[in-house]
Amino acid sequence: MSIVVESVSKLFVRRGREVVALDELSLNIETGEFVAFVGPSGCGKSTLLNMIAGILEPTSGSIEHDGRVVSGPNRAVGYMTQADGLLPWRSAEDNVMLPLILRGVGKAEARRRSDELLSTVNLSTFARHFPNELSGGMRKRVALAQVLAYDPGTLLMDEPFGALDAQLKLVMQNELLEIWERTKKTVVFVTHDLAEAIALADRVIVFTGRPGRVKLEETITLPRPRDVFKDRFTAGFQQTYERIWQALEPEIKKGEAL
Repeated sequence: MSIVVESVSKLFVRRGREVVALDELSLNIETGEFVAFVGPSGCGKSTLLNMIAGILEPTSGSIEHDGRVVSGPNRAVGYMTQADGLLPWRSAEDNVMLPLILRGVGKAEARRRSDELLSTVNLSTFARHFPNELSGGMRKRVALAQVLAYDPGTLLMDEPFGALDAQLKLVMQNELLEIWERTKKTVVFVTHDLAEAIALADRVIVFTGRPGRVKLEETITLPRPRDVFKDRFTAGFQQTYERIWQALEPEIKKGEAL
């Protein structure tokens, strides 16, 4: 088992008022599984991701990753957010090298690994370009290569493609699936895009509105390898979408009414 979330609650105090983000939430994620979290805004999806990463601590309950209780920064995961976080004064190659250098990897080996990963995301010819010289999609590819640099067994991804246009988002989804098919890393993927969740994941977990709880766990039975450009037009995809949407829609409407 890669991730075990056991009766986790998270309480924040904002402007003197207690806000319960997550309430007694439990779930398990298998090693090598691709799991997507969907739910209304403010339901605790990103909060849970931050607790798996060790950035936040649960108010109660516990989280285990690869058999160890998470109690502080979890260096065994890679974390990719909506903002790419690239350093503007470093080239694409140097940005990918940075996590390796910080971990004490020799410069020659770090450069070899960086070149290998930039090739994986089809950016070899742009290795010496700086972030302001790259398109939005290219920057996302560099950010993905950077997260993969030290070969974490688990990838945490918080709406990594949310800011991209519809066509480019499909391209990035397809590239992520190709990498996942080769590496079989555990992936936890937060998104507001239900079609994206179904296209990518083995399992979609629907959160209730705040306080977040698990409302539905839907196993996606679409065959792999998948084609994100065509699968969404199949009857199986549409039926899965409708089934999950029936659980998700009332939670979104409740949030709009608050």
